[in-house]
Amino acid sequence: MSAPRRRVPLGSIAGARSGDKGGDANLGVWVRTDARYEWLRAELTVARLKELLPEAGEVVRYELPNLRALNFVLRGLLGDGVASSTRFDPQAKALGEWLRSRHVDVPEELL
Repeated sequence: MSAPRRRVPLGSIAGARSGDKGGDANLGVWVRTDARYEWLRAELTVARLKELLPEAGEVVRYELPNLRALNFVLRGLLGDGVASSTRFDPQAKALGEWLRSRHVDVPEELL
């Protein structure tokens, strides 16, 4: 039997920061406890990130366990860069908050 889960915004347990690197977007996500990191590491795969942010395209994930963080590079999300992007958020500054607003199923003991 699995632990009871609750559907909540990812931002209720995780912080995020994002920005641009040329045409790529950089997205860091972190949590405050080891238990939450183990859940985040298992939950927020590249495939899951693409479900939560369908516009993501090519994604590379990096694990930073000592920081309890994951870093994602979304290649080409901003086209040729800020000056040429037609995205609402051409510098990807709000991408982290957009991800934090997405709802996920979190074990209740982590809330």
